[in-house]
Amino acid sequence: MHLAAQPFSRGIKNVESTSSLVALPTVLALELSPGEHPRRLTLSRDEAAELAALVADDLHTLVPDVAQARLTLGGAMFDAVELLRPGFPAWVTLDELARRVPRGQLENVVAFGHHEGRMPAQPLEPELAYADGPMRLLPLSLLAPEELAEALSERLEVELVGRGEASARTADWLMRSFGIRLEHARYLSRNDLLALTCVQYEHVNLAPLWQMLEAAMLTPYRPEMAVSARGLTLRYADGKVWMQSPAQWLAVQGGDITERSHAFAGAVFELRQYAALLQAHGVTLLLEGESTVDSHGWLAETLAQVDPAYEAPALFAHEAAGLGVVAVTVAQRGSGGHAHVLAHGYPLQSAALGPLVTTLADRFGATSDLHALGKIQLDEHGALAAPAVALH
Repeated sequence: MHLAAQPFSRGIKNVESTSSLVALPTVLALELSPGEHPRRLTLSRDEAAELAALVADDLHTLVPDVAQARLTLGGAMFDAVELLRPGFPAWVTLDELARRVPRGQLENVVAFGHHEGRMPAQPLEPELAYADGPMRLLPLSLLAPEELAEALSERLEVELVGRGEASARTADWLMRSFGIRLEHARYLSRNDLLALTCVQYEHVNLAPLWQMLEAAMLTPYRPEMAVSARGLTLRYADGKVWMQSPAQWLAVQGGDITERSHAFAGAVFELRQYAALLQAHGVTLLLEGESTVDSHGWLAETLAQVDPAYEAPALFAHEAAGLGVVAVTVAQRGSGGHAHVLAHGYPLQSAALGPLVTTLADRFGATSDLHALGKIQLDEHGALAAPAVALH
């Protein structure tokens, strides 16, 4: 950690306060030129202090009153999914670290960078899985006196929207230090970042997903309901999101068998989208009903228990063009070839199929042989099912 003596401040309307100082979270957003990838994601302690001094100058030029606040900078680049998580852990960590610095040592700027390759706390460590996005974000926070926080917040909201571009000096430092070319480098409030991300998700038809994320981040105490673009119901409560399973959704759809098969494949694709994005934002996704989620990347729903009047349970793989195995059904065959369906599992990525099969086989006492159907198998009512005759 390094300290510098430069003035700074930043504000948003929904602020967090501790003692007599109020934390005003912001971000330095870097829009990379096409095809650019940073050669690294974190800054050393000395580099973070250099950047913090430049940022302080930029913000003081925009709003001179920021001299009355203290700037905290995290010397690491993140994707929006890493910063916009319930509880906003990156910003909370920045504030906690800054408050631990003895008052006698803290001037107006404190910056946190890596030491021997490690950042001072886990929430400030960027995840390599999200390192290739076209926009990189460095978290900033202001500790403003309580009596000035609201006015500073409002002033900065106005100024950053209108003329929040980083100075040429700061942009040049960023390009040289991270080895990238930039289209833009500008300061945003956290509210600005929330609004920008909302628009991005709406643009790709994921507004209901954002509705769940917004509830998890801003009103975690309040349940929320939504319906996905394909009509699957979504429910937020107690820090988790529950989604109607594709099989449940299919059971109440119309259309002929071909139409229903295509619709089911689309519903599974949407489930995979939602699961991946919710996981990236740190929110758990479950299926409505008796369901299981696994860290290997699959979801499963239990529909019935093993019935000794039927044959031994077996596993069947439903497949769709371009998506591979979209579901695994556990079922028992009975007299007349009738199938007693026990569960459906949904691999959210190809690597999850093996662990899903192993788990379902162990849970229901089936062999791990997976019978490939080459299609999505529906019963006479158009519901997801298993074959009525034995496969050879």
